[in-house]
Amino acid sequence: MDNKINCKIDNGISVGTAIGKVILIGEHSVVYGKPAIAVPFHAAKVKTTIYGRKGPVGIDCFYHKGPLTDAPRVIDGLTQVIKGIVHSFSEELEDFSISIESTIPPERGMGSSAAVAIATIRGLYDFFGRMLIHEELLKWANMSEKIVHGNPSGIDAAVISREKTLFYIKGEPFMPFEFNLNAYLIVGDTGRKGKTKDAVEGVRKYVETNPRKGKYYIEELGRIAMEAKDSIESNDPERLGRLMTEAHIILDRLGVSDDGLNALVSKALDRGALGAKLTGGGKGGCMIALASNKEEADNISKSLLDSGAKNTWVSRLGDDLVDK
Repeated sequence: MDNKINCKIDNGISVGTAIGKVILIGEHSVVYGKPAIAVPFHAAKVKTTIYGRKGPVGIDCFYHKGPLTDAPRVIDGLTQVIKGIVHSFSEELEDFSISIESTIPPERGMGSSAAVAIATIRGLYDFFGRMLIHEELLKWANMSEKIVHGNPSGIDAAVISREKTLFYIKGEPFMPFEFNLNAYLIVGDTGRKGKTKDAVEGVRKYVETNPRKGKYYIEELGRIAMEAKDSIESNDPERLGRLMTEAHIILDRLGVSDDGLNALVSKALDRGALGAKLTGGGKGGCMIALASNKEEADNISKSLLDSGAKNTWVSRLGDDLVDK
């Protein structure tokens, strides 16, 4: 059962919430059957509030403010999920309004679309007084993600809905594992949307035109992901940091990074980060850095902002250590 269900609030108002996610290690090489690790990121959040009011359904979110029927195609995944859920309840699509507040920037690799969908699904089930089990939550969230991304891995919805670290190999079940690491993660936003499709295509072309070197880089990223899992389980943040930086160097050689990401990664390392790398698709989007304590994390965060990051977030890592 989904333990994030809120009790129905008096006067026709319900709230659903969700958090972001970060790919810690394994982006791009996961396409070639290598492992990846994704972690829940509690510092970035979504809150969906549903108000009972007479008339057509309205929605207020990052991309649209107005009637749901006029919503742009960019939120078609969310729109279809809202319609599908209400229809499944045998209710009319009327007499409520949806307001979505998010600190997760869209198209940055932090799971914005999945988090918005999950928060809204939770809010709708609460508003209509229905019990929500995790399987239903995941079904609706994956429906939205397929509309948004075409053929997603499902990792975003899985991590965000469970709020657990997941180890993932393409074609195999997601494997939760304990995040036994006492450290802090800093996320720095370049302010530019990531270009995941371009980056994936660029890696594919690199591997095809440089088969020996390309295969070596992919194999190395797979090795790094396995060692990263071991360093997490053995609570070795220094080793994880070194692996993160090593992964970034390889991703940069594969053409996935850019000057903006590299500048922020270098700044974090200069300020004492244990490690730093891009996260997600690359060619824009976000980077991450690892710090051993809150003071160091805050100093790194400030330096990133001073160096051009549009926003930063700091979160304590670990399933049992997160400040919720």
